[in-house]
Amino acid sequence: MRIGDITAPEHAAHGKPLDGVRILAIEQMQSLPYATQLMARMGAEVVKIEHPVRGDLGRGSTPGIADPDGRQVGNTYLRNNLNKRSMGMDLKNPKAIDLIRQMITNFDVLAENLKPGTLDRSGLGYEDLSELHPGLIYLSVSGFGNLNESPYGHWPAYAPIAEAMGGLYSINRAEGEHVKVSPVGALGDTGSGLYAVIGVLMALRQRERHGHGQYVDIAMFDAMVAFGDMVPNYWSLGADPRLPTAIINDGFPINSGELVMQIGREHQFERLCHLIGRPEWLDDQRFSTRDGWRENLDEIRAAVRAWAGDRTTVEAANDLAAAGLAAAPVFEAPDVIDDPHVAARHMMVEIPRADAETPVLTPGNPVKMSAVSEGPDTRPPWLGEHTDEVLAAELGLGEEAIAELRSDGVIG
Repeated sequence: MRIGDITAPEHAAHGKPLDGVRILAIEQMQSLPYATQLMARMGAEVVKIEHPVRGDLGRGSTPGIADPDGRQVGNTYLRNNLNKRSMGMDLKNPKAIDLIRQMITNFDVLAENLKPGTLDRSGLGYEDLSELHPGLIYLSVSGFGNLNESPYGHWPAYAPIAEAMGGLYSINRAEGEHVKVSPVGALGDTGSGLYAVIGVLMALRQRERHGHGQYVDIAMFDAMVAFGDMVPNYWSLGADPRLPTAIINDGFPINSGELVMQIGREHQFERLCHLIGRPEWLDDQRFSTRDGWRENLDEIRAAVRAWAGDRTTVEAANDLAAAGLAAAPVFEAPDVIDDPHVAARHMMVEIPRADAETPVLTPGNPVKMSAVSEGPDTRPPWLGEHTDEVLAAELGLGEEAIAELRSDGVIG
């Protein structure tokens, strides 16, 4: 799906769920930008405030592209800022703070993920802004939260910090094995971003009922404790989450690649034995328990490989699925990009670039709704691209006033 495309145009008359919701975002990197992008895809208007020179720190990530002025636009920025407008403002300048305070009554949500206390010291904290706008929903995403004291509140926090402290790196980890940091990308960011969206939606619903806004406080540590729910749960039940569970939940190399398969119940193991031509295992004491399956996993792997033969990983997984067994091919990037399911679900978006013909690829919107058109997405904004138009629309500022703000270094 290309930038500007729209699916199911017959549903366009229904609009989108968040049409009319306006978000002013003071955001960096991925956790909050991912959340605001998701809300923008669902119709919210997102105005993003960035430093007028360096912009969102995500612009400095690599690899990336060059914008029309030759400035770096990094991958973190590219995949988290579709459908937004960018204002370049220096928040260390009191005039910039005053502009935001003047604009805030035009917005439903102020979203920020700066270091806790930063906006409080600038006069842009929740208490300050809620006095100006009682209906304001104030969203903060941080490593360790704002509403309660945390012994870690002063720590910088990126995705792996929250993932590590949430226990995720202790799952299925052999003794002495080095930690594999960020095993599934920026889960700490995207997972926290999902909870941020949920929090805003619930706050909007409560405002509809009671008329007041509130503070939505998302701690990435909290989010990863929730994602790593099995860690404390297993421990409380006397099991060690570092050890593999007594089921088959493993990778299986075959001639064409690798499969992942989960066999957790006895009737599933019986089906596997029949499918791969090993019915005698059902009478073999070695395979009579789930622990036995794990103890003899290498033999099972060899049998699966022999059964798979020249099948592709997709063909093998399809045959396993036909037998009622959960299995999947292990995809690399080209497999994901070219997959027919991904294409049918519009889960790959092409962002054109000024410095090359090949587009940048980023995931589409995973939230599918039967009466909502998908798209049109707009490309991530260039730094400060919409500063003048936002100031004119929100505050009625003319060209001379905007030029004076620019000469004073308030805006970029």
